[in-house]
Amino acid sequence: MTENVGTIDRAIRIVVGLALLSMLIFAGSEWKWLGLIGLVPLITALAGRCPAYSLMVSKPAPKAVNKARRRNI
Repeated sequence: MTENVGTIDRAIRIVVGLALLSMLIFAGSEWKWLGLIGLVPLITALAGRCPAYSLMVSKPAPKAVNKARRRNI
């Protein structure tokens, strides 16, 4: 699988993931579960792949459609 998470995105995900995981230690008892959400950005940053990105990114139009659009313009 190819990587789809950039360098800056990885750094942000690591910081956010570690900040959320710190809630397991520092948050009150009713908010500790939010710390587990920090595993998601941390894992995607370390893996370099985000499954949600592959669902959101649009695919380029086929070449035949691009050629037809150029002729009409």
